[in-house]
Amino acid sequence: MVPHTAQLNIAHYNFKSVLSWITYIGNISMSNVKTVLIVDDSRVSRMMSRQYILSKHPDWIVEEAGSGEEALEKIKTVTPFLILMDVNMPGMGGMAAANQIHMACPSSHISLLTANVQNAVRNRANTMGIGFVEKPVTEARIHRMITALEQE
Repeated sequence: MVPHTAQLNIAHYNFKSVLSWITYIGNISMSNVKTVLIVDDSRVSRMMSRQYILSKHPDWIVEEAGSGEEALEKIKTVTPFLILMDVNMPGMGGMAAANQIHMACPSSHISLLTANVQNAVRNRANTMGIGFVEKPVTEARIHRMITALEQE
């Protein structure tokens, strides 16, 4: 229970001004919150990437998808600031999913997660403006990538 002296007496405020103040405060706190979508068929890789992202930005929202197809469903309801996409997944591969997501969400930054990138894939990704994060994913690599995106 809050002591009487600390309670807000709303009777002294009109409803419109209180609502405006609440909206203003809400907009300030949400303005820097970004959403990240991690797409990887490995649950462990998704968990590690989530942990590394949240260690740098605990206020960010992290969504997960286990396949390229699931990622395409997710972007129907969320427009991520960043998408981390595994290249080798069953079903729709990361490059194909990244291509479709890039067309649907052109403002989202996409980085492919991979241990082995062939030159043809790297050139195609570079042409599309897609970045790379080498596997194994580490906290330092994730932090470097996020810092670079924030400085753009």
